[in-house]
Amino acid sequence: MLTNTYHNVLYIGFTNNIRRRVYEHKRKLVYGFTSKYNCTKLVWFEKFTDVNLAIAREKQLKTWQRSWKNNLIEKHNPDWHDLAADWFIKRSK
Repeated sequence: MLTNTYHNVLYIGFTNNIRRRVYEHKRKLVYGFTSKYNCTKLVWFEKFTDVNLAIAREKQLKTWQRSWKNNLIEKHNPDWHDLAADWFIKRSK
């Protein structure tokens, strides 16, 4: 799940490469919902080994009430930190 600075929008999506996809969202490389609403902050994700289970979970989460989604995020990420904040930082040798 991605959100914006104000946490008033949530985007739920599925990918087979979360690092690449988050990079695309953060850099707004693909026009769509996330670029329109500035959803660049990764606040929740789940890993699956079965693509069908991942797609089913995405569909399930999209039917949830907003309060349920907020509770899911806040259970493991109470301060809504960007879980990918340091994924793309260049490290000096």
